[in-house]
Amino acid sequence: MSDDSRPSPPAGPPAARTAAVIPAAGRGVRLGPGAPKALRALGGTPMLIHAVRAMAASRAVSLVVVVAPPEGAAEVRSLLDAHALPERTDFVVVPGGQSRQESVRLGLDALPPGHDIVLVHDAARPLVPVDTVDAVIEAVREGAPAVVPALPLADTVKQVEPARAPGEPEPVVATPERARLRAVQTPQGFDRETLVRAHRTVTGDVTDDAGMVEQLGLTVVAVPGHEEAFKVTRPLDLVLAEAVLARRRLNDGF
Repeated sequence: MSDDSRPSPPAGPPAARTAAVIPAAGRGVRLGPGAPKALRALGGTPMLIHAVRAMAASRAVSLVVVVAPPEGAAEVRSLLDAHALPERTDFVVVPGGQSRQESVRLGLDALPPGHDIVLVHDAARPLVPVDTVDAVIEAVREGAPAVVPALPLADTVKQVEPARAPGEPEPVVATPERARLRAVQTPQGFDRETLVRAHRTVTGDVTDDAGMVEQLGLTVVAVPGHEEAFKVTRPLDLVLAEAVLARRRLNDGF
């Protein structure tokens, strides 16, 4: 006879919930005149929608916060409503600020309690695979305060003395060891408290959120990125993104 009086083993801690913040308030002037970069069409669908779907493709992501242009939040809300998005994921749109750093902070302010892992993802990286998203989340779950997906560099890199005028030759001052360099992508993943502290305390010119965490003296770790998580910045990038998307639709019915 079984002994039903034995206490049940204690339940393990629940998995940390993950939210993604997508700053999409930039104009994207290098793509030329027209709509903001995040709203440019890729395969007939705005890049922002592709980026939102890329985050929501991860079953770990339960909330996506889109940080819209300051005067365009209503337009972005309508855009999300007009496209099919996973029902298991909630979506929030908030107005952004004048800089990317301010926009990310406003996105963090919009997060409700209970989301202990935060991804920050560029809207201009619309084709990041879900395996990359999941790898970033898993590394944060395992204890890293900040995680970036990154790729080894294919080209030799030179450090130069910037030219005084555009087009002038630039003297090379150093050649960094390429094996120790990585090209960083998004989504970048964070322990929420760490990222909030970084945005409260780090000021000055920063190029990514992981760099802010570095300035706190904490370790940022890199996981393998993916070549399809490139940033659509220039017209040629858009051509490449269209080709990648066409191949996915042909091979996978994406």
